[in-house]
Order: sequence, then C-alpha cells, then structure tokens
Amino acid sequence: MAAERAPAAATPLRPDAHAVGFTRRLRDAGIDVAVGSTLLYVQALSLIDALSRQEIYWAGRATLVRDVDDVATYDHVFASYWGRDGGRDENLPVEPVAFDLAVEDPDADAAGPGEPPPDEREGRPTLVVRASDIEVLRHKDFAACTDSELAEAHRLMDDVRWAAALRRSRRLRPVGGNRRSTRPDVRATIRRSVRAGGELVAPSRRAPAAKPRPLVLLLDVSGSMDPYARALARFAHAAVSRRRRGRVEVFALGTRLTRLTRALSSRDPDEALRAAAAAAADWSGGTRLGAGLRTFNDDWGVRGLARGAVAVILSDGWDRGDPDQLAEQMARLRRVAHRVVWVNPLKATEGYEPLARGMAAALPYVDDFVEGHSLAALEALAARVGEP
Repeated sequence: MAAERAPAAATPLRPDAHAVGFTRRLRDAGIDVAVGSTLLYVQALSLIDALSRQEIYWAGRATLVRDVDDVATYDHVFASYWGRDGGRDENLPVEPVAFDLAVEDPDADAAGPGEPPPDEREGRPTLVVRASDIEVLRHKDFAACTDSELAEAHRLMDDVRWAAALRRSRRLRPVGGNRRSTRPDVRATIRRSVRAGGELVAPSRRAPAAKPRPLVLLLDVSGSMDPYARALARFAHAAVSRRRRGRVEVFALGTRLTRLTRALSSRDPDEALRAAAAAAADWSGGTRLGAGLRTFNDDWGVRGLARGAVAVILSDGWDRGDPDQLAEQMARLRRVAHRVVWVNPLKATEGYEPLARGMAAALPYVDDFVEGHSLAALEALAARVGEP
C-alpha cells in the first residue's frame, strides 16, 4: 500500500469518532473487534501522523485484526471507509457522528450533583464501555476471590492451553531432504525401488523423532497454602485431564508425600478435588518440604520419573523441617530434571523477598521462580512448561 498523503483539505482526523465508525464497519463485515481493541486504536490514531494513510492502515491492522483470515476483509473495509485517495467515501457524511468514549467503573462513586450526565455534554452521544469481568478475574489474587469468583476461575482453567516441552527421542522417523542430521533408510529405499520396477529413486532418510517431556507437579497442601491450595489443585487437575501429550504426575507435599495423579484423573473436577483431599490426609497441616522431596527422589524421581522432566513445585516456601535437607534434595532433583520451576503465590506481593528458610535454601537450585497467585499467572506457567 502506497504511503501517499491525504489532501490538505481533507477532513481533520477525529480519533474517537473515526475509530468508532471504522470499527462498526468492520463488525458489520464480520470481523470480531473487541471494545478494548477500539480503545487501543483511538490511542494509536492520536499518536500517528493524521495525514498518512499508510500509518492509519497499519495502526488499525495492528490493533483491530487478530485473525490472519480477516486481513482481506479488513483491506476491503479500509479502502471503502477511508477512501483510496486518502479521503473519505462519498457515500459517508463529511462530518461523522461524534462519540464520547467513557469507561464505566461499577465501583466508582456516582457523579457529583454539579456534573451533567455524559449524554448531555455538547449534545453528543456517549459510547459507554466496561471492563470485562473475566479479564479482571484473570488477574485477581485467589486469596481475595469470593466463592463464586473462585468457582468461575476454576471453570476458566479448563481453557488453559498446555504445551509440552519436547526432547530428542531414540526412535527414528521418515523425513525428507538430505540434511546432515538424517541417516539413510535402506529398507524404505529398496521398497520404493521395487515399486518403481527396479529403477533407482531418491533415497529415503530417517531422523530422530521428538517426544514430550514428563511433567511433575509437587503441590504444597500445608496450612500456610490454604488460600491457594484448592485453586492450585484445580490447576493440577486441568494439567492431568487436558494435557494431550506427555506424562503428567501430581504429588502433594505436606508432612509426607502423597501421589494424587490417580485421584485427579476423574473428568469431573469436583469429584477429583474431593478424592485428592481424601487421599492427602495431611491437607492443611504442617510442612516438611525436605522430607517430602527426599521420599519423592528415593521412590519416584531418581528412579526415572524426574529424569528429563519439567519439575514444578507449587509452594510458598514455609518449611518446618531442616533447610539443609531441603537444599540437599533440591540439588538431587536438579541433577536429574530438565528444568525445575518454583511457583510461589506470595511472589506477587509488593515488597516480597524470599527470606523464608525453605525458600532461601531452595532458590539456588531453581531455574525459574515465578508467581502463582492468579489465573493469568497460571496461564503463563502452562506456557512456560512447554518451553525447550
């Protein structure tokens, strides 16, 4: 698209009015444009050169189009609305209807008695938008959620996209090309030659396949984790039931180690959480992270479950046991695991420092130290465990 300039006599750009009119045209054409994208487009139009048709185009393309299949529709609507010569379409009024954009805050106090209503200011209508409850809930701390909000957050965890980190397998798979990393497949080459009447054909080749790494979740269910334990257990259930590739194992860490994988295998999340609470007799009890990790390493981890796996520990780091023992077991886990991720819900607290004895002892052996207090933080965690 050429970067020509609109004529100097063109209608001055009104970011709010033009953005609303243009996004309405896009919606009419079948493109799903969120209210937040409209507000972002208004901000973009206020920052660019108002006479550059190219900048107007790319500002909308970057903020309003989320699906590559909608690009052609966007181009058509853009040419119709803004005009191919940089002006407006002749069928549209020269002065578009002006709107005031207002964000509604349900928690804000009512307007003062001397302030006129929004729809009476300068006789212009007001487009009132409000923040999405789901978007607010995604960033809300689990400890501050009501029972209904927690139930909604648990439901949204079913939509979390789980990625599996891949590792090189010993098995070989057929591949094309003649890369150095491949090796000749003599049997397949001969079979292709027989089908071709004995004629020499391009040789077949094989290369190592990729397989998903195991995922191990170690969930602290002690009393200090009560505000977060149920939400994190629901997150673990989503990992067991929704992750399509790779093995997933879940263990509860309290005064002892309890395997929860079988309890969380039910498709019904409520039934799974009840079974997990019944299996972990020390739920909401004390914490002995070092002893629990030693049991895991001796019985499960070093024997093979943690080898090459992504190990995720969900805990606030408060430990009544010996910190030296915890450090020793973290070092053992780190030697066999591909990556160790520690998820601490308290990390999001302003001014937080990992001063707890258990947390300080474990940090030197942790690859990623992340938050786990909200749905958005857990979504980021699900993406992080899929990183190579």
